[in-house]
Amino acid sequence: MAGTALTGQANSGRFGAQRRGIFLAAAVIAAAGVAAYHNSFSAPLVFDDLGSIRDNGTIRHLWPMGPALAPPPGLTVSGRPVVNLSLAVNYAIGGTRVWSYHAANLLIHVLAGLTLFGIVRRTLLRQGEGRDSTLFAAAVALLWTVHPLQTESVTYVIQRAESLMGLFYLLTLYCFIRGAADTDEGGPWFILSVTACLLGMATKEVMVSAPLMVFLYDRAFVSGSVDEAWRRHRRLHLALAATWIILAWLALGAGSRGGSAGFHTSVPWPSYARTQVWAIVHYLRLAVWPHPLVFYYGRMLRTGLTAGWCLDAAVVGLLAGGTGVALWRWPKLGFLGACFFAVLAPTSSVVPVATETVAEHRMYLALIPVVVLVGLGAVRALGRPAAVVFLLAVGLALGGLTISRNEAYASDLALWGDTVRSGPENPVAHNNLGEALRLRGQLAEAEDQFRRALRLDPAYADAWNNLGVTLAALGRPDEAIAVLARTAAIKPDDAEAQLNWGNVLQERGSFAAALSHYEAALRLEPDRADTHFNLGRMLLREGKATGALAQFQEAVRLKPEDAVARDNLGIALAESSRPGEAEVQFREAFRLVPAYPQAHNNLGSLLVAQGRVLEAVSQYEEAVRLDPGLPEPHCNLGAALQQEGRRAEAEAQFEAALRLRPDYPEARARLDQLRRAP
Repeated sequence: MAGTALTGQANSGRFGAQRRGIFLAAAVIAAAGVAAYHNSFSAPLVFDDLGSIRDNGTIRHLWPMGPALAPPPGLTVSGRPVVNLSLAVNYAIGGTRVWSYHAANLLIHVLAGLTLFGIVRRTLLRQGEGRDSTLFAAAVALLWTVHPLQTESVTYVIQRAESLMGLFYLLTLYCFIRGAADTDEGGPWFILSVTACLLGMATKEVMVSAPLMVFLYDRAFVSGSVDEAWRRHRRLHLALAATWIILAWLALGAGSRGGSAGFHTSVPWPSYARTQVWAIVHYLRLAVWPHPLVFYYGRMLRTGLTAGWCLDAAVVGLLAGGTGVALWRWPKLGFLGACFFAVLAPTSSVVPVATETVAEHRMYLALIPVVVLVGLGAVRALGRPAAVVFLLAVGLALGGLTISRNEAYASDLALWGDTVRSGPENPVAHNNLGEALRLRGQLAEAEDQFRRALRLDPAYADAWNNLGVTLAALGRPDEAIAVLARTAAIKPDDAEAQLNWGNVLQERGSFAAALSHYEAALRLEPDRADTHFNLGRMLLREGKATGALAQFQEAVRLKPEDAVARDNLGIALAESSRPGEAEVQFREAFRLVPAYPQAHNNLGSLLVAQGRVLEAVSQYEEAVRLDPGLPEPHCNLGAALQQEGRRAEAEAQFEAALRLRPDYPEARARLDQLRRAP
């Protein structure tokens, strides 16, 4: 009895030490992930983030969940309801403030790294390699977690589609492994495996290979043969395969994703297939030497059969052939090769993907077999303890590169500048760099980038559109109109081009012509908030407060967080003799944007009209404090102070307004009147 008790205590001690080791390894992986991405939390929304997050009305409310589970077509989130729902959660937490989106992306990535750790560790234990299995699994998972090739899937917010799908993919396999270790029936773990697979199918189409990979894992590591895997776990494999139904429904029907890939797209499949041969080898190069990393490759195509391409084709052929042989002769090794090709198959095949021909985020899961093979090679060459040290050292270096790579995401200007340097023949990169420059007021430099983009792709409608906007801002409206007309000719269904055309005409005072283009823009995109806003602004300038009010109300409905739209809605309400509602909108505007002097100034004018002069003074003072360079609040504050009998202070405000705008007639008239008064 005493011996049994002592043995039990010893086993309990070893089990406790093992658990502590697992928790410590998990903590190190999580800490490494946080350290590698600590400087990513302020990276702005860029590129596809803008449509899928900033302008996506379906993520504005979490309840009812129907809209969040039905993302609009034509976006990265289209046909991916789980991704869209996760963005709705972020929006509920912090609107469009980026920190919560990045925190969620990092959490997803760290959880994926921890799941990978569990898969590798349990696979080694199943093979009877208990010694140092925790350390080796942790080193592999850490290396994958901090690898800079993952930055696009983590720091670029909308590529959560890839990382979240990757997490569900890994959970599908992990839960199967846990269930298979318990009983053939699997119990709750098998239910969780199917649930994760179902969620993955509703996250991204790359999940399609998950049921097959679970079956191959079962055959290689659990059951030992195809027949035995089918006999023991037939019901699970059928349930996993049934999740393809939801994927097919989303990809081909409800999700409207069928148009982004297939032989019907404008990308010729032979050129696409040749490009993918290069891409696969390029991905492997980046896995080993992650430089240079490119944010957006665009629709680059490899058309010639050069010596370099033939070498790449030979490499891919050898890898694919070797994987086929290994699946037959050495199933465990073959499983790793099959993982690599299965994950890349939806995008790196003969079936064209029209959105991008090459993208680094596609290596998110495909990097796993590469890292595992490197780890196994290090074990064979160095022995397991030395291999673990080697992998951790490499992980430390790669983590430093990830921190450095995140700096490219610090701003849209930095990101597109880096992309142009890496791919000077990329018209999309030049166009987006031009847009970043335009938004910063660097109009001449922006024009140059747009023209570079158009030299590379003369039919690039977005670049023509952006060039038109830039020419208008440069004070060249006739050129702008001609360019925007060119945009509309190339892309007749471009609502933005019609909107911008209307804006140029409005600034010229051609209100009737502008109205026709705004109406065209609304026919093309009825739910575009900025079109309603600009139409409302034009109607307000024409003195048509009732018509403007309807447009601003629609703009606010579509984009409730838009402080400028609320401010203008307040003006329209005030001019429609609805002061109470106007006050609500002005206060909401500076609640959304506290540093919004115009809203304070407008509220002050509303309060003066109601006889609430003392309250108005505080609003004008706040407007002056927020932006001392605006003449109107100075003038209005002076008028309010004059009403309160504070002549010296009023005179100082009128003088300040005239210093800022010497030809300000109202300020001049009020100052002269004040000085003439007894």
